[in-house]
Amino acid sequence: MVQAKSWTLAKHFDGFPKESDFQLRVEELPEPKDGEVLLEAVFLSVDPYMRPFSSIHMKEGDVMIGTQVAKVIQSKNQAFPVGSHVVSRSGWRSHAISDGTDLTPLMSDWPLDVSLSLALGNVGMPGLTALYGIEEVLGLQKNETLLVNASAGAVGNVVGQIAKIKGCKVVGTAGTDVKVAYLKELGFDEAFNYKTVPSLEEALKKAAPEGYDCFFDNVGGHFSTVALQQMKSFGRIAVCGSISTYNDATPQTGPYPHLTMIFKELKMEGFMVNRWEHKNLESLKRLMAWLKEGKIKCREHITKGFENMPAAFMGLLKGENIGKAVVAV
Repeated sequence: MVQAKSWTLAKHFDGFPKESDFQLRVEELPEPKDGEVLLEAVFLSVDPYMRPFSSIHMKEGDVMIGTQVAKVIQSKNQAFPVGSHVVSRSGWRSHAISDGTDLTPLMSDWPLDVSLSLALGNVGMPGLTALYGIEEVLGLQKNETLLVNASAGAVGNVVGQIAKIKGCKVVGTAGTDVKVAYLKELGFDEAFNYKTVPSLEEALKKAAPEGYDCFFDNVGGHFSTVALQQMKSFGRIAVCGSISTYNDATPQTGPYPHLTMIFKELKMEGFMVNRWEHKNLESLKRLMAWLKEGKIKCREHITKGFENMPAAFMGLLKGENIGKAVVAV
């Protein structure tokens, strides 16, 4: 019998999450049955999507949703031998029993010098989100100009780096000067702190006077309203997130972009990464190859200790992280 810990949603979030919204639960797990495996979490992911998804897909008392890199410590399933590592959708659990249907084995040739935590970041869901947003939604072409906000986050930094691989001009924005410096290290052509510029509109114009062919939007809200005015005619917008609105107790209303979209003949598309799941194996190999070639650099914000899951999540929503936010058990 294994003692398993899990973080549950004690109370639906009202505005910004609080420590009292989470509850730590301890239970004894049974032995795995035929076809099942026992998993032990190694790295757990905290992501912005958990905030809106919790209100839509969870009820109070449920284990918080999320993915993790886990080690198989007992197995009655030949597909997942003891000692192997998987990406699991087990949520915020220290240990879990799985029948294998929610598990993805790590690529068999995962390099020894690459941390397994990157399977939750640049060589995982955030990296795939960046890749599919660029290729499948935007259709980004060489020599185009791309704007990406929340650029120092798990998705945004990969978006900018892939766009540079494709020969594009990249403008990124972030909320601290330290993050802006990081974007410049990554090779972004222009980067600025949206919180300190006197005018977001003027800063966007200065960064790309000719306008933007493509916009990868992670933020929504006021930023998006201003950015749409800077799009070129026939520009394309990939709507990946709306982190500026996730914690609003009262939903934001207007202004409305329709006339701008009509006059500029813009194309805007919301997307979620699972649409292209059938391409993941090949796409992850491409991301890993770019990483090994030095074309994509990685930075992680690692919080140690399963007990600190709520703090890591709240810190993420406050923008404390640069790169992917991960909890190491």
